[in-house]
Amino acid sequence: MSEVEVLKLRRSDLRRCAELEQVLFDGDDPWSRAAFSAELDQGHHYVGAYLGERLIGYAGLAVNGRPPHAEAEVHTIGVDPEHQGEGVGKALLRALLSRADEHRATTFLEVRTDNEAAITMYRDHGFEIVGLRPRYYQPSGADAHTMRREAVEVS
Repeated sequence: MSEVEVLKLRRSDLRRCAELEQVLFDGDDPWSRAAFSAELDQGHHYVGAYLGERLIGYAGLAVNGRPPHAEAEVHTIGVDPEHQGEGVGKALLRALLSRADEHRATTFLEVRTDNEAAITMYRDHGFEIVGLRPRYYQPSGADAHTMRREAVEVS
């Protein structure tokens, strides 16, 4: 089996992103192909995890402002259920954080309060819980933690 590569997300893979969204976020308003396209059109940073030519995960980040006041927001991370637990999510997160670090940006994200695996991964990468957003995910009404990672100086 080939190794997973994290590369700039290809527009030709947006349909696959939407398919994965349907599987991963079925109870919570999954993103459409058009939503992913709009994210790219706005210039947000999106990467894909590729196993050969097949997209098995995706992640996106928005960066606003300039150092020392830049902020970044993780918009999404999704990994094909067949490849969860293999480090794909960590590789995608590291790619996003690398971009945030280039801008010396404090990074924020929301995560379901019941997603212990994701919360642990984020904590392992320097995030801390800083707030609660009741009924953040719709239509399920699931709560979300807001998490923050302070800006990292890159040399």
